[in-house]
Amino acid sequence: MRFPYTFTDQMGHQITLPHLPQHIVSLVPSQTELLFDLGLEDRIVGLTKFCIHPKDKVKQKSIIGGTKNFKLEVIDELKPDLIIGNKEENYEKGIAALQEKYPVWMSDIYTLEDSLEMISQIGKLTGTEVKAQKLVQGIALGFEKLRPAQPAIPTAYFIWRKPYMAVGSDNFIDHMLQRYGLSNIFADQPRYPEISPEQLQAANPQLILLSSEPYPFQEKHFAEFRELCPQAKIKVVDGEIFSWYGSRLLKAPEYLQGVIAEVK
Repeated sequence: MRFPYTFTDQMGHQITLPHLPQHIVSLVPSQTELLFDLGLEDRIVGLTKFCIHPKDKVKQKSIIGGTKNFKLEVIDELKPDLIIGNKEENYEKGIAALQEKYPVWMSDIYTLEDSLEMISQIGKLTGTEVKAQKLVQGIALGFEKLRPAQPAIPTAYFIWRKPYMAVGSDNFIDHMLQRYGLSNIFADQPRYPEISPEQLQAANPQLILLSSEPYPFQEKHFAEFRELCPQAKIKVVDGEIFSWYGSRLLKAPEYLQGVIAEVK
């Protein structure tokens, strides 16, 4: 690829890179991990406080704030020639401020296919197409082998407590659930609805999944859900596997197959 080169991101924005990026800021944890897995450690200069993987490497990078509250002055000091963000995880005002100064490439992820396209595009952006394509092929092959639950299991997936918040429609976790036979009972709700105890009882899920993030659900929380839905199976699941849409997807099929086998 010859530079300068113009790229179109997943939100339809165009950015032009005059040269291969050497100072990259990542605004999203799952995409930060992807950048490291593409071998870009020496070119990553900044990331968010929520970027926790790979644990031994992220500590060496500058922290630019959170995913929804950037420290713009820190980013300016890093002089990035590429910033990589995401529509859902970042905030419009902060992204707009960055777009006035820097090339900002935005992902917009709803499905596994969106994730694979994002990985391919970031490979092109950073000159790591070969590694990115190997990742895409590995992830796609793993998911092709995954056997969905049959018949589908009516499932509630909770991400927060006090108030209870579940996964609704039109988001990546809902896609992951539906794709593999865990039928989201709140798929008719907004993206992340607040759910009352009475709503949960009325929905009567066969399976309740409690995510390890953003709320750190643990087995000690089973009792309150069991009181509402005594017939349901309850399980704490790895929230990163269900919601991180970068290179962590390599680990997802084996984990999801284990979940399906356990809750059938």
